[in-house]
Amino acid sequence: MQPIVSIIMGSTSDLPVMEKAAKFFDEMGIYFEINALSAHRTPAEVEAFAREAKGRGIKVIIAGAGMAAALPGVLAASTTVPVIGVPIKGLLDGLDALLSIVQMPPGVPVATVGVNGALNAAILAAEMLALADPQLAERVSAYKASLKDKIVKANKDLADVKYEFKTN
Repeated sequence: MQPIVSIIMGSTSDLPVMEKAAKFFDEMGIYFEINALSAHRTPAEVEAFAREAKGRGIKVIIAGAGMAAALPGVLAASTTVPVIGVPIKGLLDGLDALLSIVQMPPGVPVATVGVNGALNAAILAAEMLALADPQLAERVSAYKASLKDKIVKANKDLADVKYEFKTN
């Protein structure tokens, strides 16, 4: 099968964060690819990848990067495929990456999730894809319903936690 989502990271050291997106796509049955491309060390490859993405059937790109975090912006500058940026926590707790990704100039948008938020990036990508795929929309809806179920169960479990002055 051909991938419809591309997960790109600036370095394989970002994999522990970005694999959350990969696991979600596996759970949702969404075909994806993963690549390591650096905006600073392989700029020609990044631009070529971005230019060719749409023609290869890629519908959403998730790009994780830390520190200067140029990767999502460089990708977005070279394609009309939506790019979701994932700031990776680094020296400044990810604030440097967050600001680098979120402060794009007019005409070069990058949707941005929270620091190390690869799972949210994957959910956002799935919601975008689900607009044209009713079965995927059902799977995403079921996933989101399961989040509610987890909180409802956790709240019930709190009833068993005892404190001297707890009233519920």
